[in-house]
Amino acid sequence: MKIATVLSGLVLLAAFAVAEAHVHLKSSIPAEGAALSSAPTRVVLNFAEPALVTALWIQQGDQPRRKLGPLPAKPETTVTVATEGLKPGKYLVTWRAVSADQHVMSGQLHFTVG
Repeated sequence: MKIATVLSGLVLLAAFAVAEAHVHLKSSIPAEGAALSSAPTRVVLNFAEPALVTALWIQQGDQPRRKLGPLPAKPETTVTVATEGLKPGKYLVTWRAVSADQHVMSGQLHFTVG
């Protein structure tokens, strides 16, 4: 019984180490789910480790998504990209990034301009 407990603990520790190797978003501006009174002039993505952002899109409601850029040419912990002409409505920002260990990760954030 004790060996099984130790082994399951080691498996969980290994899984945690692998999960930490992947890029994940620590915070963003606007924050996930933010309700803003005025349109943001930029999107800021703060990653847990340097990441090469390979794609960044923004979409308002049912409108077609559009690319945001320019994107950094090298891995960065913080990526800032200007946004222009955002009107009141619900927005979805989608990103894709590659970590130092070459894992491709993606994510989304939602916000509303009031």
